[in-house]
Amino acid sequence: MILIKTVPELHNWIVKQHQKGAKIGFVPTMGALHNGHISLITNSKKQNLLTVCSIFVNPTQFNDSADFEKYPQTIESDLLALEKAGTDLVFLPTQAQIYPNGIADRPKYDLGNLENVLEGKYRPGHFQGVCQVVDKLLELVQPQKLFLGQKDYQQCMVISKLLSIKQSAIELVICPTLREPSGLAMSSRNMRLKDDGRHNAAMIFQVLSHIQTQLKQSISINQLIEGGKNMLIEAGFESIDYLELVEAQSLEPIKQWDSQKQAVLLIAAFLEGVRLIDNLPLINDNNFLQFS
Repeated sequence: MILIKTVPELHNWIVKQHQKGAKIGFVPTMGALHNGHISLITNSKKQNLLTVCSIFVNPTQFNDSADFEKYPQTIESDLLALEKAGTDLVFLPTQAQIYPNGIADRPKYDLGNLENVLEGKYRPGHFQGVCQVVDKLLELVQPQKLFLGQKDYQQCMVISKLLSIKQSAIELVICPTLREPSGLAMSSRNMRLKDDGRHNAAMIFQVLSHIQTQLKQSISINQLIEGGKNMLIEAGFESIDYLELVEAQSLEPIKQWDSQKQAVLLIAAFLEGVRLIDNLPLINDNNFLQFS
């Protein structure tokens, strides 16, 4: 596994690979890796792609500076896990490498309503920051395929929009959420939970699964959502930013259930001061989460 820390070094390596006709799969991360991240590496390797992983904690996507400062840093174990998974190259840039002109003057992207609802509503500016760093990384890595995890569902929709804006030929591959035995979605933020909190956090997936089941019983969506929120509060969650059933692509709220619609349940809630997100698509379609 090759470790590169500067843009010129990365550029030289990419040029050499393209001269050989190699195809590149790219997995952007902020480190604190878990098996969900490693599954993205595995998916890329299975497609016979040279696999590049970046580790960069991007400051422009944090609207809360305290959250940025608390983000777990586990670089040594991250590199070991990536090497074990067969990663070909790890790009480990500094902020100056990604933002050589600083972060004051950055591009803006027309993301439409995608950046104003759900995560966008509670984290203003977050998705602009995500697009800024992903756009820069894609420019540097020049991959044929980009691998993202379904757990960050709205982010996947935003990156799909970014690729459309840029008229990019890069294929976006969205891989299923990996879960702990309890059902808790694997996340770097789980590291900040105590043992009891980690146990209680499993209620998120239980609530999503409960709502999915009850939708088939013709119970009103509003009633199910409110019931789900009460279950979370009773399990010890301090607050809930959102728990909504929305259309899969537009993320517009669904007021009346239609089993033929492509829909997804999305949630963000606080437990032990840690903000946890998850989602559950309600239609299993092979093309549901495939973009190019």
